[in-house]
Amino acid sequence: MAVKIRCQRTGANNDPSFRIVAADTRAPRDGKALEILGWYNPQQSTGNFYLRLERIEAWQQKGAQLSGLVRSLLKQAQAGAMAAPPTPGTLPTSDAPLAAVETPSS
Repeated sequence: MAVKIRCQRTGANNDPSFRIVAADTRAPRDGKALEILGWYNPQQSTGNFYLRLERIEAWQQKGAQLSGLVRSLLKQAQAGAMAAPPTPGTLPTSDAPLAAVETPSS
């Protein structure tokens, strides 16, 4: 199985954003990915991408090839232009309260 590290399009019409994924070369562009390795948002001017460099290196050691855009982003990341890693506190959360769990009394 040949693996390629490439972009998978997400986002709305006329508002593209991309996931950087490791995928089988025979899979469609937006098909199933083996692993998500980062993201890229061309709409932002600075800090518009994040890559998991250690995982990309691991896939390259296994023989994965980089697409042109990912190769360019990797060079920028090595120069220090990458966004900060996402933190768990910045993930969207639901406004709905958690349901109370009743414990059985003995």
